[in-house]
Amino acid sequence: MSLSASTPDQIPAGEKKISRKALVAAVTGNFLEFFDFTVYALFAVMIGRVFFPVASASGQLMLTLATFGVGFLMRPLGGIIIGAYADRKGRKAALTLTMALMAVGTGILGLTPSYDQIGLLAPALVVLARLLQGFSAGGEMGAATTYLVEAAPAGRRGLFGAWQYASQGLATFVACVMGYTLASALSPEAMNSWGWRVPFLFGMLIGPLGFYIRRHMEETTDAHERHETSGAVLESLLRDHWKLILLGILSIMGGTISNYIVGKYMTTYAMHTLGLPAQTAMLIGAVSGAVVFGAALLGGWLSDRYGRRLIMVVPRIVFVLLTVPGFYVITTTSQAGTIFAIIAVLALFQAMSGAVGIIALPECFPRAVRTSGLSITYALGVTIFGGTAQLVVTWLLDVTGDPMALAWYLIATNAVTIVALWKLRPPAAKGNLQ
Repeated sequence: MSLSASTPDQIPAGEKKISRKALVAAVTGNFLEFFDFTVYALFAVMIGRVFFPVASASGQLMLTLATFGVGFLMRPLGGIIIGAYADRKGRKAALTLTMALMAVGTGILGLTPSYDQIGLLAPALVVLARLLQGFSAGGEMGAATTYLVEAAPAGRRGLFGAWQYASQGLATFVACVMGYTLASALSPEAMNSWGWRVPFLFGMLIGPLGFYIRRHMEETTDAHERHETSGAVLESLLRDHWKLILLGILSIMGGTISNYIVGKYMTTYAMHTLGLPAQTAMLIGAVSGAVVFGAALLGGWLSDRYGRRLIMVVPRIVFVLLTVPGFYVITTTSQAGTIFAIIAVLALFQAMSGAVGIIALPECFPRAVRTSGLSITYALGVTIFGGTAQLVVTWLLDVTGDPMALAWYLIATNAVTIVALWKLRPPAAKGNLQ
């Protein structure tokens, strides 16, 4: 599909037709971000052995996860700076910057020699990579989603905006399948020595391609629509839209916690609490990722037909209703197929609601502060709630001794999110986006 445009690098208002190249450009960076996130989590034990030479295996894992957490701390800063940059210089400029930063961070992780080879410089470089990735991730999601929503054809913002969330599922699926394949094909010695680096090197190769595509993507804003300085963007946002930011954070809370527990923590839970083999547990992430990919696009498509609020709220209510019976079966069975089926059903309703909620947020912000508003809201929501989800549920399981503790946590947080989603007021799905 070609673009109908008065200039080669801009999509004019009222004539928005997104090209395949623009769609690929917008989702490539988001894919790389979540691919790297998942790979790091899957190979955390091996990364710890290579870069953090402490006496105990638990100490290595803790240092590895702490380094992983550094990326979350950088997300709000990236959301503020890169989001304002996107509203000041355009979506294309911001997306090109985040792609470059992510590629560099992934390359550092894949190529850094071990502690035995270069000493303290090795863990220092790993921390630097996580800082770069966290900073770029903070701005990537807001800029990519805003671009997709603004460039979508009339009446199809939901479907095209949903590609942002769908790419997260695709990244999780690819990472888990790659991890499973490597773990099955290589010996433990080979995996510890070099096998864990393969996914990072794969991600590093995606980076230059994504950067090239984004350098040639179309812009969705006019120069006169942008603020002159980043200060003006933030001042306008905090003065006029702080209530929407708070509401947005609460609307993200349940979804990001559910995503990290159902899509990522369940691999660890299956191994350590349910006692499933590591390779079987790793496939849980692949199942979840595949379902998220399809469910996000389905949710976006349905929201264009029936409105954002209905598809944001109803699947989230169904998710809450299924949580207790679903986790009860998971904790009382050792059948991998049954666990996979329950995770798939929960991921289906979580992703349908989550994808549409992410689409509705940029629709609520005016164009001049849209990327900043979404970036800051999303980064704070994910950092505060998503970044702590695994820590909180691990603590709850330890303190209560109840394997159902994470189900109650999911219900409580999603109940708050349902109320917040209902209060959001995005424009009509087929209306104009100002």
